[in-house]
Amino acid sequence: MATPTRGRPRKFDRDAALDKALRLFWRRGYEATSISDLTGELGIGAPSLYAAFGDKQQLFNESIGVYTNHYAGFAARALAEEPTARHAVARTLREAALEYTVPGLPNGCMVISAGINTTNAEVATMLEGMRTANVHAFADRVRVDIAAGLLPADTDADVLARYIGAVMQGMSQSARDGASRAELTKVAELALRVWPESEAAGS
Repeated sequence: MATPTRGRPRKFDRDAALDKALRLFWRRGYEATSISDLTGELGIGAPSLYAAFGDKQQLFNESIGVYTNHYAGFAARALAEEPTARHAVARTLREAALEYTVPGLPNGCMVISAGINTTNAEVATMLEGMRTANVHAFADRVRVDIAAGLLPADTDADVLARYIGAVMQGMSQSARDGASRAELTKVAELALRVWPESEAAGS
């Protein structure tokens, strides 16, 4: 009688596990997500998690990197591809309404929400830096249009960019609170009404 052979152990799919961790951090935030939560979600023991990803913070940092590359690049693409600051901002806000309400994904923006109430200063500083970098990118683009005469010379680029950042943060939290895609789209359109009059008005 032949001796039964043992099946090969299932290969650990690191990318799939990382995506599960990302979604858990996105949904619950850094502080509220425990190692126990992560091992349960990923279906592995704590030693395997540490071996594959390091500690919780390292896993979060890697998750944020994946999130930025795969889920949060719409603002950067708009800034790179649109002809004016207004067009870039209009596209960004309209796409935010879509991206913050994708079926099957946690609502809102992970960079905005994941650090809420965290006591980890490094995580809080990293996320703040990412949000600030986005605001600075908008401000830089506004300055280009001011210099080109597409926006009034007295336009405050920093304040206008900060306003856009505040609108996006509000849209993110509203999505997490249950606002619909249609509602957020209307918010985006309303926000654009404050844009300074310019030759590039209209989108």
